[in-house]
Amino acid sequence: MPRKTKVRVGIIGCGGIAFGKHLPSLSRLDNVEIVAFCDLIEERALKAAKEYGAKNSLVCKDYRELLENKNIDVVHVCTPNRSHSEITVAALEAGKHVMCEKPMAKDVKGAKAMLEAAKRTGKKLTIGYQNRFRADSQHLKQICERGDLGEVYFAKAHAIRRRAVPTWGVFLNEEEQGGGPLIDIGTHALDLTLWMMNNYKPKYAVGNIYKKLSQTKNAANAWGPWDPKKFTVEDSAFGFVTMEDGATIILEASWALNILQEGEAKTTLCGTKGGADMWEGLRINGEEFGRLYSKTVVVDAKGVAFYEATREDPSLLEARSWIDAVINNKEPVVKPEEAFVVSQILEAIYESARTGKPVYFD
Repeated sequence: MPRKTKVRVGIIGCGGIAFGKHLPSLSRLDNVEIVAFCDLIEERALKAAKEYGAKNSLVCKDYRELLENKNIDVVHVCTPNRSHSEITVAALEAGKHVMCEKPMAKDVKGAKAMLEAAKRTGKKLTIGYQNRFRADSQHLKQICERGDLGEVYFAKAHAIRRRAVPTWGVFLNEEEQGGGPLIDIGTHALDLTLWMMNNYKPKYAVGNIYKKLSQTKNAANAWGPWDPKKFTVEDSAFGFVTMEDGATIILEASWALNILQEGEAKTTLCGTKGGADMWEGLRINGEEFGRLYSKTVVVDAKGVAFYEATREDPSLLEARSWIDAVINNKEPVVKPEEAFVVSQILEAIYESARTGKPVYFD
């Protein structure tokens, strides 16, 4: 796109993820103007426009009206998973660059349509995997790229909550979301793991999903008891993925599981030269001079008396990187081809759980 003083952004979907991540981050960028807001519930769009909008911002209920606005350069899709593909494809074809929230789509068919639309239109597409921008993730990526771990042939992608089931919105609705913790938080852990390994060629996947705790009444939960009647998705899921080069990835995801070690958007990597994990900070392990070693990398700056350390939120870094890619015609950090493989693996695990058979990738 031509160099502009400000990039004009439209937001489609003014719910929790828009208010919790996209709007606060974009509003902190001097080269961004948020000029349009769309939501099926107009009050949400009006609220977003009032808090974050430029003067005379467009507010609408139909995303097509927003896409007709020729002054909008970039669209952020923050809707339920089911509509990611439809809206993203329409936005790309309307000449907009698109950041779509994770996962890429509800299913592989939708994700493929998005990927093809991006290639067809020449517009930029990225997916909201902001955990790549955490300080520990950035440091570990550099370690992997330098070859410190050698060939990573075994990895685990962790997205484990003991009791933290999101009870609002459409999280528990399989028709809207496509699944539960696997597609919701497992997607982040898998993305992080594949990115560290720089391995996007899966051979086959097997997996199981469970609905063992979803029908618990008056359950202990971070956001209060869930309604068992509305809990139609899995409460936990586990996958085993073999890559074309023989590498193995184990993916574990849960909203409710009787386990004490919790942690999400984490990865464990085992290579020929060393290993790494994110369980107690970023830890690197290996062998040197006939001795085993482990070290913890300090990635978060700490302040001193009366002074806070400078610390940037991953969502802000993600937004800044994305807008920079748009302005300066760079490749986004999260490439749609990479996000597509994440969707392929997630769908394969769901399919394997349904059929009881491994799913092979063509």
